[in-house]
Amino acid sequence: GGGRRAQAAASAAWRDSMIFADKRALETNLKVNLLAIREKELNYYTQNCQAVGTQAALLAGFAYSGLTQVAIPHDRAYALQLAYLLVTTTAMCFELIAVLNTTLLSMMGPGLALRGPDGSMHPAVDGMMKEYRTAYFCFVLGLLFFHFSAALFAWLIYVHWAVSMMVTLCICGSLWLLTRYAKRVYIRFRLPPELIITGKFNSDEVAAAAGPMATRSGKSCGPGMIVGVSSDQAQLIAAANQSDTQ
Repeated sequence: GGGRRAQAAASAAWRDSMIFADKRALETNLKVNLLAIREKELNYYTQNCQAVGTQAALLAGFAYSGLTQVAIPHDRAYALQLAYLLVTTTAMCFELIAVLNTTLLSMMGPGLALRGPDGSMHPAVDGMMKEYRTAYFCFVLGLLFFHFSAALFAWLIYVHWAVSMMVTLCICGSLWLLTRYAKRVYIRFRLPPELIITGKFNSDEVAAAAGPMATRSGKSCGPGMIVGVSSDQAQLIAAANQSDTQ
């Protein structure tokens, strides 16, 4: 009798340890899957930063050439010379700010997500999302000032006003077409803020994921229920997000 009781107790302890190990494995796998989703966002913003940084560096080099390799005629009006230098310097500064921001983001964002403590993926992606907008805004401003610099360059170099006017009209037309095309692409692919889906589960999605339990109690599941996620997994998602935010 005593041997059977000891054997039963050992068997129960073994089952409990196996259940605990299975629960820990499920939680670990769920966290890995959540990180894989957010990693796609991290790679997306990293690639965008690299693309914007490359183009910003190119425009910054053009603006620097306009400052150092252009022989400004001394017989031109002082106001025109000053305007050209200020606009060109402003274009170069905005592009250099964009280069610096995108370079730091593409280096420090993935570094925080990779080498930071548990839960660093979420602040890394959210931070890159916010700072990327600032870098892109500086890139667009630098591009606009680059066009203004080219227009002032025409009035600074060419003697005949007709030639300067023709070049200015061409630059203004190019800027108008550029703005129109950018606006058309933005409107076509614009996503409203309320429809943006990220890889981070919020409280509403976690509550919707626990829909099967509400169905058993006689309540209908909402349309936002996450397909293929059980109530236990929803609780694990909530626990994982809570541990990440701490």
